[in-house]
This record gives sequence, structure tokens and C-alpha cells, in this order.
Amino acid sequence: MYAAGAAALLVTAAVLIGRRIQDTHHTLIVGWPPVLGSWGPHVGPGTPAAALVAAVTVAYGPALAARLPWRTLLPLACGTSMAWIFSLALIDGWHRGIAVRLTTRNEYLQVIDRFHSIPAALHDFTHHILLHSPDNWPAHIAGHPPAATLTFVMLDRLGLGGGGWAGVWCITVGATACVAVLVTIRAVADDRLARRAAPFLVLAPAAVWVGTSADAYFAAVAAWAVALLTLAVTRGSLWAAGASGLLFGLTCYLSYGLTLVALIGAAVLILGRHRVRERPVLLVLLLAGAAVVPMAFTLAGFDWWEAYHLLVTRYYQGAGGIRPYGYWVWANLACTVFITGLATAAGLRRTGAVLVRGRSDALASPDGAHDRVPADARLALLVAAALLALLVADLSGMSKAETERIWLPFAMWLLPGCAFLTRPSAWLTAQAVLALLLNHLLMTGW
Repeated sequence: MYAAGAAALLVTAAVLIGRRIQDTHHTLIVGWPPVLGSWGPHVGPGTPAAALVAAVTVAYGPALAARLPWRTLLPLACGTSMAWIFSLALIDGWHRGIAVRLTTRNEYLQVIDRFHSIPAALHDFTHHILLHSPDNWPAHIAGHPPAATLTFVMLDRLGLGGGGWAGVWCITVGATACVAVLVTIRAVADDRLARRAAPFLVLAPAAVWVGTSADAYFAAVAAWAVALLTLAVTRGSLWAAGASGLLFGLTCYLSYGLTLVALIGAAVLILGRHRVRERPVLLVLLLAGAAVVPMAFTLAGFDWWEAYHLLVTRYYQGAGGIRPYGYWVWANLACTVFITGLATAAGLRRTGAVLVRGRSDALASPDGAHDRVPADARLALLVAAALLALLVADLSGMSKAETERIWLPFAMWLLPGCAFLTRPSAWLTAQAVLALLLNHLLMTGW
């Protein structure tokens, strides 16, 4: 409760101080600090469905998660997550909530017609990143490697063009992230903790921004990269190692900042290092898979490092050069409270307690045997790695504002800390109420 109270105070301070800074200096460039959005109480067609999904999940989620067969639990979790995301998005209606979210002036669908020749567009991509360059890319295209934009180009070429299909794609793929995290927890920790985490992953307040932002899609790709890596190191699966590497490579070409997902992957490798030592071919296949996407883009003429350095310049040419680091370095964490909820703040406190009590001491054992590390310590290490990645992103200064969507790929790995909580129904209620209030009181940017 102290941890949840501290998180609530952090949010309150970010709102009040942010409001004053924005009113006096106009440097935050967000409508309702610290969130990109505006005050606008409203209801919509998704309101009854969202309330129903929340009520049913709170009432029956923990019990069902505890007793359902695993093969039934996973599709049920994915379906419920998708229903939660869609219903929250439809509070704003189909048009504003889904169909036009990825068609605004800074979004990916604005440049579909500039990719008639994909090789030519990739070869010329870096020439349009800076603001003063001719035909400079809109903010999100310039701010991400081209795999993000190419996803929507390919959807368009498959006949799934327009904002509606793009929104449905992001929600549908994004909803699978909870399954990837559950698969990881069960493999790296145990079945009990995965089942306890399931309702919190389904009913995450992050769903407000999963529907609809492209970062939800990025989060799912990153989550499946980690999940496949976990299967590789716990079961010795060769195909999972190669597929994980392939998705890690793709992740880095969806968003520059998602290179930090490697910290979560490193935690998985540490926990399964005995398997990697026994079968070093797993590491070889992981690295080989990770090289595929970078090699393909490099051969097509896109230079990741050059583009990243140009992005840094572009970032400070725009809002990043105006927004004050001194406010956002801690207000970003308030945005994280919005997407993970007060339950996660309490869960992180419990996670820290697990590590401090020394339950992860077995990690330092000479043979590093996986079964000598308690399950809760293995989960705590995974959550701690995600928190470390998020803090590195925060301190970098390259994420000033809008982290309620940008940090979705990291937030998904903080939510499992809720598995350590007792009284899950009470905490789930707090999560659901937060999401419902956010979506009904604010007109969010995504």
C-alpha cells in the first residue's frame, strides 16, 4: 500500500507541476501533462462492453486462471485481452478510436504512397530524416527504422489499406503480447506464477494505448522474441532459438529504443545459461537469426547507425529540444504508472523484496543450475531486467513525453510483478477503474 500510495503521489505531482509548467512556459507540448491528450469526459459505444469485461475479469479471472488447462488459458487470455482493448478503444467510437489513429499527420499511413519502390525508398530513407531535408519524413516515420513503416506498406499492398485495417492489425497483434509473457513466465519461473500474473496482463491499463498505437505491435514482436528465447534455453529448442533471433533483429528495425529489450533477453540467458553451455549451437542460431533482418536492410541500402545519429539530431530539432529533461525524467515514470497501474507499483515493491531477501543467491552458484534458483527469484530477475531497461531509456533523454505508448514494450514485463500480490481481486479492481477513468475522462492521443 505504501508503494501504491507513493505511485499515486508521483502521478499527482506530475499532473499539478506539469500543468503549471505548461501554463507558464508552454514547453511540455502535451495537452494534459504528463499524458499526451486533453481533458474531455465522454462515453461511447464501447463503454458497456468495457465495464462488462472488467467486471467479469475481476470476478472470475483469478479463479479461472488458477484451474483452467494451460492450453485453454492462453487463448482465453488473448481473447479477453483483445476484447478489453477493443472495448476501451470504442469508447471513442470506431472512427476516432480506431480508424483514424494511424492516419494523422505524424503517423505511418501518411507516407504509404512514397514507397512505390521499396528498395529505392530504403536507399533514400536517411536523406529525409532531418527537419531541413527535402520532403522530410513525418515525426513517427523519421523516428523509427523503416520496418515500422514497411509493415503498413505491406498491409496496403495486401488489400488491407487504410486506418481501420492498420488499427485492427495493431490491436490484434498487440493483444498476443500477454500470451508471450505468460509463456515466458511459465518456462522461466513456474506455472503457478504465470497463472497468478494472467489476469493482470489481460486487464492492464496499458490497453488504453494498445488500441490504437503502432507501439502495441512493436511490444508484441519484442515479447515473442523473448518468449521464443525462453523456450530455446529451457527446452533446448533449435527452431525457437533461430526464430527468437529473427524477431530480435526485426524488433531493432521497428524501433531504435527497443535495442534495450536485449536486457530482458540477457536475463533469460543468465537463468538458462547451463542449457546454453550444454548446447552452444543455441547461441549460434540465435545470433544467426538476429543477423537476418539487419543484413537484409543493409543490403537494401539502409544504414541503421547513420539513421540513428540523424534521428538524435532530428529529435532535438523538434519537441525533444524544447521539452525540459528536468521534468520528464521523473514525469515519464508517472506515465508508466498510468499504463501499468497501482497494482504494478505494489508488485514491484514485492519484486524488490524477493531480490533483497536473497532468494536469487543461487544465481551465483558455481554450476548455476536452473532448478536451484527459486521460481519467484527467477521471475523477480526478469521483472528487474525490464525495469532496468525502462530506466536506461528514461535517463537517456530520448523519451521525453509520450512514454505511455513508447514504453509499452517494457511495461508488459513489469506487470508480472503483480503475481506476488495477495488479494488479486482488489488490485484488479484498481487496475480496471484506472483504465476506465483514463479512457472516459481524457481524449488520449492514441
